[in-house]
Amino acid sequence: MFTGLVEEIGEVARIERSGDACQVTVAAERVAEGIQLGDSVSINGCCLTVVEAEGELLAFQAGSETLGRTNLGDLVSGSRVNLERALRSSDRLGGHYVSGHVDAIGRVASRVDQDDWAEFRIAVPGELTRQMASKGSIAVDGVSLTLVEVSDSEFSVALIPHTLEVTTLGDLRVDDAVNVETDILAKYVQQQLQRGSII
Repeated sequence: MFTGLVEEIGEVARIERSGDACQVTVAAERVAEGIQLGDSVSINGCCLTVVEAEGELLAFQAGSETLGRTNLGDLVSGSRVNLERALRSSDRLGGHYVSGHVDAIGRVASRVDQDDWAEFRIAVPGELTRQMASKGSIAVDGVSLTLVEVSDSEFSVALIPHTLEVTTLGDLRVDDAVNVETDILAKYVQQQLQRGSII
């Protein structure tokens, strides 16, 4: 479980492909501190397990399901990625509960920069917008954000200068792919409503 508050931007050092899977090695300073094999780390909002750790280099394995359902399949050596270590029960929860299980890939439909701020519209599969509400929470590439507007197939978010600076979202351009995870509470509410079991 994560909070959606990115700890640092890491850089992909190398990618080793093997059939439909790959091993991704990421250079990280802060996130590598105290890390152990088997620990969970969010990479662009996707929960992966540390399989090798040597200094500032952390290695993760991703299978065909992960590569096909997230933007991790697009990574190349030198790609910048958002990193966050798993939440500890004693940590402050400054964002929202993020599971690291990406629901779908979204696409940046538009970006409007106003002074140091930026507003993004992101196109997603229609079934996801039923789990969204204005002023609710959304995770985009692992970053906890507040929804501004939600339509049948898009949502918008407004990014403050700090978020644009300390995450990879500042690099986004129109048509870029992003990992999207809706609020886990919305998923449970939708499931209960579909089953007709809300009292």
